[in-house]
Amino acid sequence: MGLDAIYGALAHQVRRQLVAEIAPAPARVTDLAAGYPVSLAAVSKHIRVLEAAGLVRREVRGREHFLRLEAAPLAGAAAWLSDYRRFWEERLDQLESRLREPRER
Repeated sequence: MGLDAIYGALAHQVRRQLVAEIAPAPARVTDLAAGYPVSLAAVSKHIRVLEAAGLVRREVRGREHFLRLEAAPLAGAAAWLSDYRRFWEERLDQLESRLREPRER
């Protein structure tokens, strides 16, 4: 999946919370939805966005739907961000050096 889809899926707080909830272990959709003050249909829409981004996989067992995290796409997103982390660390190091210099009067 592309970075746009991954970052778009993670842009909403509910979807980030869903990812965090299923990270340790798969969970039933109805159990996940019970923790939100919105309808099951609304939570299902968020889940579909996560599925489209390749971040979750749905397994149907009879009438129950289980979600599990597909973490592999997150590696590409993290790698892209890591380049910018180096940039900001360098900038912050420069700022720290500047702040430690004695003030010229």
